Amino acid sequence: MKSGNYTYIWQTNEWPDWRYDLAALAGPLAEVSRAQGLLLGRLADVGMPLRDQASLSALTEDVVKTSEIEGEQLDVESVRSSIARRLGVDIGALGPVDRHAEGVVEMVLDATANCDAPVSRERLFGWHAALFPSGYSGLSRIGVGAWRNDAGGPMQLVSGPPGRQRVHFQAPPAERLETETERFFDWVNGHTGEPPLIKAGLAHLWFVTLHPFDDGNGRIARAVGDLLLARADGSPQRFYSLSAQIQRERKAYYDILERTQKGTLDVTDWLAWFHNALHRAVDQAQHTLDAVLAKARFWQRFAGTPMNERQVKLVNRLLDGFEGKLTTSKWAAIAKCSPDTALRDINELLARGVLRKTAAGGRSTHYELNEASAGDRP
Repeated sequence: MKSGNYTYIWQTNEWPDWRYDLAALAGPLAEVSRAQGLLLGRLADVGMPLRDQASLSALTEDVVKTSEIEGEQLDVESVRSSIARRLGVDIGALGPVDRHAEGVVEMVLDATANCDAPVSRERLFGWHAALFPSGYSGLSRIGVGAWRNDAGGPMQLVSGPPGRQRVHFQAPPAERLETETERFFDWVNGHTGEPPLIKAGLAHLWFVTLHPFDDGNGRIARAVGDLLLARADGSPQRFYSLSAQIQRERKAYYDILERTQKGTLDVTDWLAWFHNALHRAVDQAQHTLDAVLAKARFWQRFAGTPMNERQVKLVNRLLDGFEGKLTTSKWAAIAKCSPDTALRDINELLARGVLRKTAAGGRSTHYELNEASAGDRP
């Protein structure tokens, strides 16, 4: 139970003396480690090119979903292309460049690929500047590459219409941020004795509680958590996305954060939620790997089948999980060609057994991968 005259955990006299019941967390930690071992065991048998493809899929999902949690929709193809360029992974035709996507990609890749580098104010200021290259968040001018100054009042997370707003959380005052962040950096970069997965969960909670920027705190908190997860894994290459799992469980995520920040410094419940979500993220990565392997089998089978650049692009979109129904008009829009050219592309793939036409006719006609050609897709 909470005791004392305070509302938020950062107001306690013991802050930030985190406490947790390691015995209660032993089960979730063991389950996560087991799931990670199973995933890495499969990846060890598939060869470097497929590992690169699995990592590309995980990183793409991570970038897209960490932004989606904050209500920002990034173009998946732009994100995928941006990551592929930086990692040197061949994905054929590259997508358009999106400066908003580029900034999130730069942050996520720096956090994971350079996970052993120290976390510092300068590094986080660089991440923040990459997230907000224009100096604006939506229509609002914000301080970029600097801690917030609270000139407009305390940093609060609120919901509801004006006059009936509910305050979910209030962050520490800006004048404390230099001291608070330095203490955080010393802990993140030091050998502090916590199990690595515990440290990742604490870092995520600690940073989002400080909320040191005008905007972007959630994305940066998740990037810091990913950095420590990469350290825990002993590898900068990522094969699962905790951000994607948090997006799938967004309400539960915000609920447990609010309860924890209004509770005590015993954060066992938060860590249990964090590690259970991480376990589900690793399990989800098994399905991603299934899709990568199915895609590889497909291209091995059709290695000798002639396809133009448009056909390769659209088939890859189908293999990656095309949302909705693929029609001639959608093909033309995505491939940036005329409807006649789209229909000719489709008919060629129908004749070669790559695609099949669905039972619906007329304007409802759409196309999908032939089950025989797609192989054992999940």
